[in-house]
Amino acid sequence: MREYCVTGGSGFIAAYLIRSLLEKGCAVRATVRHPEDVDKVGFLWELNGARERLRILKADLLDEGSFDEAVDGVDGVFHTASPVFVPHGDDVKANLIDPCIKGTMNVLKSCKKSTTVKRVVLTSSCSSIRYRYDIDENTPLNESHWSDPEYCKAHNLWYAYAKTTAEREAWRFAEENGIDLVVVNPSFVVGPLLGPKPTSTLLLILSIIKG
Repeated sequence: MREYCVTGGSGFIAAYLIRSLLEKGCAVRATVRHPEDVDKVGFLWELNGARERLRILKADLLDEGSFDEAVDGVDGVFHTASPVFVPHGDDVKANLIDPCIKGTMNVLKSCKKSTTVKRVVLTSSCSSIRYRYDIDENTPLNESHWSDPEYCKAHNLWYAYAKTTAEREAWRFAEENGIDLVVVNPSFVVGPLLGPKPTSTLLLILSIIKG
């Protein structure tokens, strides 16, 4: 039986990944910050096959080595855990930038220690592609284009800055350490909710629609 790790297990994309993997007969290790929080993770236990093949483990993006148990022995890792939006006035570095960049590296460092992980799939963002001074001169965009960190800093686009930097560091680390890395760059992600609460992306879109 194949086994996979999905980080950020209570998130929108992660929940769909977990459901899909369980439906295919795979075993899954999902990481969350608070596995005892039934309000946040309880819905995962209701998925078909969860009682037999799902483990929910505690892991913290800022704690190096925190993902060692979750990835040791699995066939592949889906890294989706990352802050999305930080309320205005909060410490952006502590609550957004560090978890995104350091968290990605900590997951990859744990993958490096594992002798079984065959592939790592990283959920990045279209924000790591589209913010640059010469955007009008480079359309359509392709794999050679990156958001400009200096542009992001100048316009307080900290989410884009964090995702761009994290993805660049992930590619560098994967190449240096022989990790088979795949990156997906989604834009707005919406659809039927598996979890009990609306996602931050959904709330943003609703705020735009409703004014």
